[in-house]
Formats: sequence, C-alpha cells, structure tokens
Amino acid sequence: MSENTQVEAKRVFIGAGCNRVVNNVSWGASGLVSFGAQNAVAIFCPKTAQILTTLPGHKASVNCTHWLPSAKFAFKAKHLDRHYLLSGDTDGVIILWELSTNSNNWRHVLQLPQSHKKGVTCITAFMCSETNAMFASGSSDGVVNVWDVSFPSKPSEECKVSCLDSISADSKAIVTLSLAELPQNPGRFALAMGGLDNKIKLYCGERTGKFTSVCELKGHTDWIRSLDFSLPREETTNSIMLVSSSQDKVIRIWKLVLVGDVGSWQREITLASYIEGPVFVSGRFTYQVSVESVLIGHEDWVYSVEWQPPVDHHQPLSILSASMDKTMMIWRPEKKTGVWVNVVCVGELSHCALGFYGGHWSPDSVSILAHGYGGSFHLWRNVGSSKESENWQMQKVPSGHFAAVTDITWARTGEYLLSVSHDQTTRVFSSWKSDEEDEHWHELARPQVHGHDINCVAMVQGKGNHRFVSGAEEKVVRVFEAPLSFLKTLKHTCAGGEGSFPENLQADVQVLGANMSALGLSQKPIYLHSSSEPLERNGGGEGLETFETVPEAAPVELKEPPIEDQLAFHTLWPESHKLYGHGNELFSLCCDHNGSLVASSCKAQSAAMAEIWLWEVGTWKAVGRLQSHSLTVTHLEFSYDDTLLLSVSRDRHFSVFSIQRTDDGEVSHKLMAKVEAHKRIIWACSWNPYGHQFATSSRDKTVKIWSIEKDARVKQVLALPQFGSSVTAVAWTGLDQKEKSGCIAVGMESGLIELWNIKIKETEEEGTTATAALALRLEPFMCHVSAVNRLAWRPTESTQSLLRLTSCGDDNCVRVFDFKF
Repeated sequence: MSENTQVEAKRVFIGAGCNRVVNNVSWGASGLVSFGAQNAVAIFCPKTAQILTTLPGHKASVNCTHWLPSAKFAFKAKHLDRHYLLSGDTDGVIILWELSTNSNNWRHVLQLPQSHKKGVTCITAFMCSETNAMFASGSSDGVVNVWDVSFPSKPSEECKVSCLDSISADSKAIVTLSLAELPQNPGRFALAMGGLDNKIKLYCGERTGKFTSVCELKGHTDWIRSLDFSLPREETTNSIMLVSSSQDKVIRIWKLVLVGDVGSWQREITLASYIEGPVFVSGRFTYQVSVESVLIGHEDWVYSVEWQPPVDHHQPLSILSASMDKTMMIWRPEKKTGVWVNVVCVGELSHCALGFYGGHWSPDSVSILAHGYGGSFHLWRNVGSSKESENWQMQKVPSGHFAAVTDITWARTGEYLLSVSHDQTTRVFSSWKSDEEDEHWHELARPQVHGHDINCVAMVQGKGNHRFVSGAEEKVVRVFEAPLSFLKTLKHTCAGGEGSFPENLQADVQVLGANMSALGLSQKPIYLHSSSEPLERNGGGEGLETFETVPEAAPVELKEPPIEDQLAFHTLWPESHKLYGHGNELFSLCCDHNGSLVASSCKAQSAAMAEIWLWEVGTWKAVGRLQSHSLTVTHLEFSYDDTLLLSVSRDRHFSVFSIQRTDDGEVSHKLMAKVEAHKRIIWACSWNPYGHQFATSSRDKTVKIWSIEKDARVKQVLALPQFGSSVTAVAWTGLDQKEKSGCIAVGMESGLIELWNIKIKETEEEGTTATAALALRLEPFMCHVSAVNRLAWRPTESTQSLLRLTSCGDDNCVRVFDFKF
C-alpha cells in the first residue's frame, strides 16, 4: 500500500466511570454533562446516554468540572454558538475548553496562568452577561482565586482571563464555593466558602476584585460540603438565599437581606439583633444574614445542595440535595404554611450506589442526575403530566469502569466486548438494537464483581456456551460461564438474532444466574429448577437489613439496557472452576483459537515463578509448565494455527514454544526460540493472522516485526520508526489474505493510537521481508488520555474494508473505533 491511502476513523463508543470525588460533575446550559474520568474530561449526552468525547490535557486526575454557563444560567444563554467548560485537577491546574455548538468541535483554549499549589477542589461561576463571567476556584491548601473571563463576541477574537484576587481563606482545604451578586447592588459580589471548620465564610468584593471577609455563619457542627446562592426573585429583589449542607446531615437555608443604607440603618445592639444574625456593609448598603430554615431528613453526610435552575427568568423555591445515604431529595416550601418539606425522594431502593457524591438539575429542571460511590450515574426524569403529579422514573445513563481498565477481549464472533479493571469488576459492553441510525452501546452485564483488582481476561474460544477466564491480584485463575439470563438478553442486542445463539445451547444451560458471596470472592450459581420464587431474604426473617447481607439476585432476560441497580447484582455469571498453581498474582491470560488450551502467567522475580502454565479447557487440568523467562511474562498469544505460543516478558526476551497434540490428546511443548528483542521491558505481542510473523512492542518506544523461517530460525524483518513514547499495546489484523497485507494498531503510554499498514513477502532466496507505512494517526481527542493497556481487533472474515478496533487504558475508558480502508 502506498503512503497516501485514506483510512477513515469513526468513534463508535466510549465507556467510562466517573471519578469518585465530590464536585466532579457539571450539567451545562448546553444540555451536556461533564465529568472527570481519571485525567480525562468526559462529556456525555443525557438524551442518548452516550459519552460523546474525552478532552485530553490534564496530567493528573480531574477533580472538578464547571460549565460556563451552567444549568443555573441557562435562561441567559438561549442561542450561544459557543459554550465553555472549566476543569481542575489534583495538581492545581485549571483548563478552559470551548465547544462550538454548530460543529460540535472542542478546543483547548488555555490553561489558567497561575495554578493552585495544591489540588483544585471546587469551581463556581457567575455569568454577568453572555460574554462575561466571574469565577472562583478553591484548593486543598485553603487558597481561593477569583477570576474574570470574557468570551469573544466575534470568532476571530480570543478569550481573556485575568486573576482578580487570591485569598488565603484558611489553613485547611476549602471544599465548596458559591458566588452571587448582592441584591440591589450591581457590580458587588458575595462569595461564600465552606471548609473543614464548620463555619461558612462570607466575603464581599467588587467586580474588579479585592474581596474582604465580612462575616462567618455558624450553625453546622461538621464540615461544610456544599453551598449554593439563589438568584434574586422578582417578588423579593432585596434578598437572596444561600443553601448549605454539611457532614452533620443537616441542610440550612440562610437569607441575605438588604436592610438599608449605611447611614440610615444604625443598628441597636440588643440581644434580639444578635439572634437575627450577623450584619455587614458592602458599598453603601447594609445586609443581614439570618437562618431561614433547617432541613432534616437525610441519614448521612449531605454532599451537595443545588437550587432549581430558573425557568423563564423565574427561579422556583426548590432545592435538590444528594447524600451518602443513597438518596436524593427535592425540598420545597408548603403553599399554605411556607414550611420547607421534602416532596420527592429517589434512590432509596438502590443497594449499589453506596451513597451519592453529588446531585444536579438539568437546565429544564425535568431531570436530576446523581453520581455515586461506584463511579456510576443515576438519572431520574419527571414523566408526570402536570405540576401536581410528579413521577420520577430512572433513565439510561452511560457507565464504565472507575479505575484503570487492564485488559479487554471480544466475544468469539465479536458480538460483545468483555473488559476487566482495577475497579474489581468485569463488564460486558454491546450495541443495543434501536430505531436510530447510529448504534448505541451500553453496558449489558457485569459478570464478575470481585474483591481483588483484576489484571487479565481471555474469552474461551471454540463451540459451546460463552466462557471466560480472568486473573486478579490473587493466585487463582477463575473460570466463568454465561447463565441463561445472559443468553436470552443477548438476543436483544444488535449482534443477537444472527443465529449466534442456537436454541439447543439454551436447553443445555441449567444456570439462570449467580449470587454474590458476602466477601465478594466467589459467585454461586442460581439453578433454573430450584424455585421460581426469589428466596426470602435472611431466611425469611423480619426483613431486617444489615450491612452484611447481599441482596438476593433476581436474574431476568433484559429487554432494554440495564440500569446500575440491575448491573450491580442481577447480571453476575456463575464461577465454574478455580485453577490453582501459580505462586503469585496473575498477570496474563490467553486462549488458543481452537478452544482447547488456556495459557497463564503471574508476576515473577525468578525463573521458577515466571513459568507459563497450560490448562486444558473442559477438564481444567494443568497440562504443561513452560520454562524460559526469568521475570514476569507480560503478554501471551497463540498463533492462528495453534501450533505456536509466543510469550514476551519484563526480562526483555520473547520466547516461541511449539505446541503439539499427540493422537491420545496429550499436549507436548518445546521451546523453539528465545531472543533478547528490546532494550527495555516488552509490553505486548501480536501474531499475523496469515502466517508465522509477529510484532513485539516495548518501553524502548519501538515495534519490531519478526518471522519464523522454514528452518525454525527467528529473524527480525522490520522495525517501525521510533514512536514518541513507550509502546504499551499492539494488535495485528489481516486486510487481504492473497496479498498477505495487514494492519497493525499501536497504542502508547501517552494514550495515542496509530495504525500501520504492513505487507509480508516470502521468497526462496531472501526468506521473509516486510514493508510498512503509516496509515493513520488518530487525533488526540479520539485517543486515550493515559496509557493504552490493550488493543483488540474484532474477529473478522478474511477480507473486508470496515474494521472495528477496541482499546482500553489507564484513563478508565473502553473505546471502540471503526476504520474504513
């Protein structure tokens, strides 16, 4: 192939979980939601439940994101061509991004000139006009910076950002901020801060900066977690409200009232005036802050409170709160008495959330979104017909791993993906049938929810039921088998219904699903004929729920993509075998193409530990221990004809073993070659589907192509030009069998992915030779933001023009791409 062949790339799917920090999520006036996924800023569309893109730029984990304008100011931002987003990370860096609504293109505008010395904990903003905003950022060293940003009114102009003030508010962290314009006092602003000393600090300043402390609000008895100012209401233009929530489980509403001119209002110092609350002066007006209401209802820390966004310039008296007690509540004053009551409560039935870190209104106030301890989103939409009849129903949301994704593999015929992660779960992703043009992917099942970080996975090939093996930070390889509920659910996905699930297979499967054990280490089968009624919990006790009980799984055929509650408990696969033999934590697994052998390796500092074990599929007996390496074997792969096993290792060597089967089914193996191939650790390897050539990739930033010649010698036939960073993943797929042409996907520690076209020539005189040309460099906005851990091509027919690639990485993301050759 020549240099200039056009390869088209299309982003099909991104799956990622949300960083488990408090101010991580923001719902913008654009209608999109932003969140941090490791050091990526991810953007998702609540309408389609799809993650649209990830923004690369942060070198540390993203703590907080904030839209300009956010949902609160959506009423001021009806027809904007451009929306902006701020994101802050644990290194103290804040980046400003721009979204062009017409083209849906993102752009990295600038990094704020002066970073915080410690991590950014919160960002709040006030839109003064469509092209001008003021925002404040807080840090874990107690410093708050106040900024002015003006947006371009013409496309040719750039954004201007200036720091108005830097306030050392506290010696400890400031964890929440809110900004508001003082009533009847244009150009003067109030900034409320909350931290670890139980007091709310109130600062006032002008539009040009220089904020001074005016008073402290006391009342909470634990850390202040969230603050939000209301906007002035038409009927009460001389006051605004501030809502605060705390780890003392209580929500307080404070009223900030304009009480008069400085001259005319001389305060009489009486006991009564002390009770009413502190008084302060800003400009020529005097204000008083008093407690309006105290809301008690949550049973655990209240992590966030937020006023309902204004609709048509009118802000309703309505507050959304989210708590560690797994609920979100909406509070409103009663019409007659004016007493604040909790009118809506959602989430209390979920076992899986382990508490909510934050809750947000949609700009139109019809939906509410929470993000939970398990990196998960929970979305409810009010489908009630009138104002009086509210009916909040759970909606589909994107989901994914909330820690590094370590390995990924396709199902045998490519109908779904299986990924494993350090978040201790194994997840199945697949595209779901819908009437729309674009295919939409969702998480379909969570076959394994474990008590150890999972490092590697392999799908068992061949006939029969779907099975996979996984290896975690433990010495046991575990084998899982698909239950009937999963096989039935698969029929509703895009890949289902293509005869890939014969009825006779379903007849053989007697297991409906699986139950979680209390320690989360082993999953017990639920049999079809045991009983159709779900078991009474706790042996039919009084329905007492203690923390130790795990809910009884109720596996069912899913007719639409499952929500988090179903995924966490009802889609487990039963564990059928444990394979004992390794002396250290598992590191790599692979299965041969015939489905008869599985090879495994573990972390190793010595030759004895670095043995590769071979297991026979079905009997699951150990049938071989292959010695060659002296340190951890990082990747294993069988050649496409299953006669050779390739291993690469931290000891910078690769080994090729020949694998033979005798007539009576015995497996024999022999080390054919061991070569020191690279100067640093070899991370990955991949076979040519059409022959005995393979690629190896290494920390020395190179990819080398090797061939096994007729006389069983191994020779290097090509080295690709040096890459920009350590090459952590490589995958080879065939393009044309006659021409022996293929494509190699290369994934790097920087997160970038490249495709290289490769052609193999075999002649009698010269043996094997190869030529390669760069086919495509994926643009950074499509790639991972941290190291790529694995690349895998979808299993395909011999020739075709559309190829599908999946990748996983340290940025918690699973990605799927389509390439047109």
